[in-house]
Amino acid sequence: MRKDVVVLGAGIVGVSIALHLQKRGRSVLLVDKRKPGEETSFGNAGLIQREGVYPYGFPHDFGALLRYALNNTIDAHYHWAAIPKLAPFLWQYWMHSRPNQHKAIARMYAPLIERSVTEHMALAEESGSTHLIRSTGWMKVFRDRKSMDQQFRDAENVKRDFGVNFDALDMQGVAEREPHLKVETAGGIHWTDPASVSDPHMLTMGYVGLFERLGGELAAGDAKTLEETSTGWRVQTERGPVEAGAVVVALGAWADVVTTRLGYNLPLAVKRGYHMHYKPQGNAVLNRPTLDFDRGYFLAPMLKGIRLTTGAEFATRDAPKTPVQLGRAEPIAKAFFPLGERVDPEPWMGMRPCTPDMMPIIGAAPRHKNLWFGFGHAHHGLTLGPVTGRVLAEMITGETPVVDPKPYRVERF
Repeated sequence: MRKDVVVLGAGIVGVSIALHLQKRGRSVLLVDKRKPGEETSFGNAGLIQREGVYPYGFPHDFGALLRYALNNTIDAHYHWAAIPKLAPFLWQYWMHSRPNQHKAIARMYAPLIERSVTEHMALAEESGSTHLIRSTGWMKVFRDRKSMDQQFRDAENVKRDFGVNFDALDMQGVAEREPHLKVETAGGIHWTDPASVSDPHMLTMGYVGLFERLGGELAAGDAKTLEETSTGWRVQTERGPVEAGAVVVALGAWADVVTTRLGYNLPLAVKRGYHMHYKPQGNAVLNRPTLDFDRGYFLAPMLKGIRLTTGAEFATRDAPKTPVQLGRAEPIAKAFFPLGERVDPEPWMGMRPCTPDMMPIIGAAPRHKNLWFGFGHAHHGLTLGPVTGRVLAEMITGETPVVDPKPYRVERF
């Protein structure tokens, strides 16, 4: 089999890249070990974070660092055995998260974020998946007035600098929008521009369906078998060897399976995360995704139930599951909202692929012809999948990208 392009990795980013290439007349094969959308894209909080111009940084205040050092919080957990390996990444991550550097990164990151909802909606309309996307925004709820006041100031800065809209809510305002919350809050921020997804995996499969209707094909295969040929690239699949003029690495947390073998020593790490679904008790309804900010967990209404998601776990990618954050969060979440019985037989775990400057790697590989990278989206894989797909497809086909890709090039490392 011969194709114009092989895309390695069938998460939301890889699917979006493959779809945008197929829309532009390229013949594309989408390759993954598993079926599409079954890894990290399966288990996120379902947010399309139009407000997320500041990527998630490493805390710089002493109080937060002390809390995390004790390793008993919901929003962060780490494996002691992984720290020596992760230390160089964490140091770079901390340096890039310094206030002035973080502001500069936000300016470079914003053009991608600004197109996140519109690019999703374009694919959702073409694929018949708009029923999965809700325009209700999401809410950040505070128990502590001091933290609320600081977050209000930060939100005002985001609105001023990037034109993102929000409603500042007092206790009554929170109760009006989410009447089934069980605790008295100090107030909240309702980000109104973002969208949310009621089933991220189903949305990914909706985009896959459109890709296939346009003539795109899928195959199971191992990215480790990728090799350069005199005319392009070859990878082994269940359908035999496939040759292509170009290949895109969109493997997320597994990108190093290819990049390291090809001589690219990139500072990649993973933040692992967990989720569990619950039935709501009685007639309780959660109208929009809601973050219990001062406790560090997230509740999102999904088709399967209320999804409880945790913060970041710093560990090696392939270490055994340790869903201790879910165990810490569950009783607090049940006191916050009337969660009933668990729906899933066991906690789900996924791996967010991270770079130390919190921005994805998008663009051409500098030392190989027709090798392209699209990974490292950290917490914003779902958010940025479609716009990444469009930008890379435009670069590969020689169009002018809708967003200047220069800040995301691999050469910055």
